[in-house]
Amino acid sequence: MRLLSYRAPDGARLGALLGADRMVDLRDALAAARAAAGEPPGPPLPGDMVAFLWGGDGALADAARALAFAARPDQAALRRPYDAALLLAPVPRPGKILGVGRNYGEHAKEVGGPKQEMPRIFLKPASSVAAPGSLLRIPPAVTKPDWEAELAVVIGRPAWQVEASRALEHVAGYTLLNDVSAREFQFDVAPPQTSFAKGMDGFCPMGPFLVTPEEVGEPWALELRCWLNEELVQHGNTRDLIFPVATLIAHLSRFMTLEPGDVIATGTPAGSGAFRTPPRWLRSGDRLRMEIARIGVLEHGIA
Repeated sequence: MRLLSYRAPDGARLGALLGADRMVDLRDALAAARAAAGEPPGPPLPGDMVAFLWGGDGALADAARALAFAARPDQAALRRPYDAALLLAPVPRPGKILGVGRNYGEHAKEVGGPKQEMPRIFLKPASSVAAPGSLLRIPPAVTKPDWEAELAVVIGRPAWQVEASRALEHVAGYTLLNDVSAREFQFDVAPPQTSFAKGMDGFCPMGPFLVTPEEVGEPWALELRCWLNEELVQHGNTRDLIFPVATLIAHLSRFMTLEPGDVIATGTPAGSGAFRTPPRWLRSGDRLRMEIARIGVLEHGIA
């Protein structure tokens, strides 16, 4: 499934993509499916993605049932144009966002420094999340705003002391995000303030979908591209990850419980602005387009 969050008059709602250009409100479709089967109403699906993921396999089964019912030829009223929805980030308020620095081999080379023996972790606050298609307003005092296209992993089951061999069982799905960074706070001050540099309002555009694992498959060889104003500026593949997805989940779960709705930003390939010659910073009017094979396209602009 390709799950999404969108804004409705009564607040956030959970939906799913159906075909190329239709979406379904999963709460409405599940209620209709139950009514058609003569069942009592039952508990509604949550409108919040985190609450939905806490529902586990039962919630996912309800969502699949709702989507299948809405796909029936006689249920056209449950399908609506996807491009008319006001999308939110798939997980609008994650419990935590854990970023991984210098995690692609080619990016590690362009940054330099000693070989990493374990993942380099930083935090982004939930307040940094922005919707797909949004315009990012960079604080006027920031002078070196940069982009980083990334594969993001969303946790679906609590993970504590998980072995790498079982780690992917805890994944709800995958999405894209841009790990926007104010590089002057990351590189020009001592000590570095990495989480602050990456945690400002709107510095985590995310989406558009949460794509469940059966659609993505194993995340070992996903091609990733990023365009800035139609110029290809990043092109990598997750086979270049120093610490793959399963390794990251296992490592993080040694120290903290990963909970449903938590997001792991797995790192960026070579080509972000700080490491170009000369360096290139985001400016007002810029447009970014990020694409990962089998997951989708995230676009947003700079106000």
